[in-house]
Amino acid sequence: MFSKFHQRKKGFTLVELMIVVVIIGILAALAIPRFMASTTKSKQSEAKQILKQIYVMERAYRQEFDTYWGNGISADAANPDNFSRLGVQIGPTARYTYSIVADATTFTATANAPDPGLDDDATPDTWTIDHTGDLQVTSDDASS
Repeated sequence: MFSKFHQRKKGFTLVELMIVVVIIGILAALAIPRFMASTTKSKQSEAKQILKQIYVMERAYRQEFDTYWGNGISADAANPDNFSRLGVQIGPTARYTYSIVADATTFTATANAPDPGLDDDATPDTWTIDHTGDLQVTSDDASS
């Protein structure tokens, strides 16, 4: 014999649901910035790889012609073949604009992510490599 006091309806109370929503909100607030930073770092690998390729090809070019190539030349997704003489092609989905400043004994190649950067903020992302192979970030969009 069951009385009305012993019968329970199945389900969640409003308080229980609100607690779950708050917990999910806290977890999302912690996870989303870390996710954005990791995706920005993975996008930066494009610049690092292409700049290293430019470095290798510039060294090979200098071995053959006794000078570095490409003073004032730039390339991006809209102009992917501007570095073809060097043997470097920029992909059609490139996020960066690449430029080379060179003379007979030195060169500096720069990769710059144009506004809005890699993660849709105002912070630019700029990487450089020089004739010594020194790869540096001059403006890091992942740290902002």
